[in-house]
Amino acid sequence: MSDMDFPPGPEGEAGPGGEQPIDPRAEIGAFLRSRRARLTPENVGLPVFGRHRRVPGLRREELAQLAGVSVAYLTRLEQGRGNNVSDEVVHAIARALRLTDAEHTHLTHLVRCQHRKQPAPPHQQQVRATLRQLLASLDGVPAYVTGPRSDILAWNRMATALFGDWDGLPSRERNWARLVFLRPGHRRLFAEWESKAIDVVGALRLYAGCYPDDPQLLTLVGELSVKSEEFRRLWARHDVKETNHGTRRLRHPLVGELTLSFESMRLPDDPEHSLTVYHAPPGSAAAENLRLLGSWGTDMIGTTPEALY
Repeated sequence: MSDMDFPPGPEGEAGPGGEQPIDPRAEIGAFLRSRRARLTPENVGLPVFGRHRRVPGLRREELAQLAGVSVAYLTRLEQGRGNNVSDEVVHAIARALRLTDAEHTHLTHLVRCQHRKQPAPPHQQQVRATLRQLLASLDGVPAYVTGPRSDILAWNRMATALFGDWDGLPSRERNWARLVFLRPGHRRLFAEWESKAIDVVGALRLYAGCYPDDPQLLTLVGELSVKSEEFRRLWARHDVKETNHGTRRLRHPLVGELTLSFESMRLPDDPEHSLTVYHAPPGSAAAENLRLLGSWGTDMIGTTPEALY
């Protein structure tokens, strides 16, 4: 069967009702096709035969050759009919497709989940008292704790000064995906909005590979698919990403532009939760702007993100 004969798997676009099941079997084919499409034979050292290629990127036959598996086996895998796929085969395909660590993990989750559904973790909104104390002690830098679906669970005074008073929002709205795609104020805050949006969607995709049946994830993805064309576009790319550190350029309405570094660390006793801290180099303009925000922070408590932005 050629690539042209193989119909794309259902993408799972949500209907008006919101929730749409994420089928790991269909996701495997869609993910592998998207990764093949970004490579060419030249990228991986293969000769190119013929001037006209009907399929962008690597053909299935070429991937099978690189990974050392049969075309028939790879076809069954892309159709979600691969049984007892070994770690060695997953590693070989990941190596041939030059997957990142996050993409490799995602493929492993999809393969493991196609025949057995892992129960989604409980929607745990509780944050340990000692962790809340730690957030409060980080008085000079914005910091917050997020859950597995990008829910914002706890934050400190400086996070309020930078992002607005999340406490003024309903709990379901305190979610990075909803903030980034559905709230213009938070969208304007990120000078490089697309980069932030890609990171948010990539993290949700990574989580969906492990827990495709999570009803709260399905509700979130369904809502965003209905309300945001940009979310649908990024979700359809099947990119997965875990961003543990980096830089964000923000445009704050009170102090102007800030370029802040951030570190995001999974909690050792609950790896589904992460602590994220923003900071600036000592003596920099961004550090001075953070100091100003900190001095105004008490007056800004109770200010909703809509009013701030």
